[in-house]
Amino acid sequence: MPDTDAGGFQERFYTSSDGLRLYARDYQPDQAATTGRLPVICLPGLTRNTRDFHPLALLLSRDTTMPRRVIALDSRGRGNSAWDENKANYNLAVEAGDVIGACAAFGIERAIFIGTSRGGLILHLIAATRPDLLEAVILNDIGPVLEAEGLMLIRDYLNGGRKPADWNEAADILKENHGASFAVLAEQDWREMALALYRDINGRPVADFDPAIVEALKSIDFSQPLPDLWEQFESLSRLPLMLIRGENTSLLSQETAGEMARRHPRLILHAAEGQGHAPLLHLGDIPTTIRAFLDTCR
Repeated sequence: MPDTDAGGFQERFYTSSDGLRLYARDYQPDQAATTGRLPVICLPGLTRNTRDFHPLALLLSRDTTMPRRVIALDSRGRGNSAWDENKANYNLAVEAGDVIGACAAFGIERAIFIGTSRGGLILHLIAATRPDLLEAVILNDIGPVLEAEGLMLIRDYLNGGRKPADWNEAADILKENHGASFAVLAEQDWREMALALYRDINGRPVADFDPAIVEALKSIDFSQPLPDLWEQFESLSRLPLMLIRGENTSLLSQETAGEMARRHPRLILHAAEGQGHAPLLHLGDIPTTIRAFLDTCR
């Protein structure tokens, strides 16, 4: 497998409140260069991990004018974090507690947070329970309402389909599943996505998460309305907030994005052209938009 790490970070481990060993990547520039600027903490999606944020983390931590420390977290059961024997612990409340624990372990009293998909749902809970940790928030293709159609698509492709025999096939499978909604991606982007999603086991790519995480999707009763997080979203109203929405996303509707903007008049909405759920944050003009947002923060 090609080298997935270009350096630039320190591997860190910390222990959750229930004793699980959890993993983070710490992109920490020279301390003098970041004096007076808060760090950025990145939370990945349902089955994703710290590797999703590597290109963006390098850009932000190596910025020539306003670098910031960036910490990306692997949720329990994903990436280099330990799998939980109690599968019921794969829930938003427990995972929000893990993020709060990471902040304590790394001495972070306040930060700017980027949450992709499930990571953004976790930030809704943290905003309601530990608002003191949040200076500003970037939500990547997620809001208080999930579209059932999009969630069913995620359920189906995660629980079905063929397993790749090699890395070329891994990239091909991803392109087959997501190519229609990610028209902007080049061949190299699909290969990089494969390296972010899969782990190398004896030369073969294997999905880098506990299968129990996606098993839970099978139990959702889509005949009933999905619960929403509007009450928790109100806790974000005092914060600088940016929403990145994939142009072709099926999980976050334009109606929900519009209602978010109505309830949070200072919300900055950015459309990720040619991308679906969830946009890759290092492509196109997204890094420039994120940098501009960060420049307005402490």
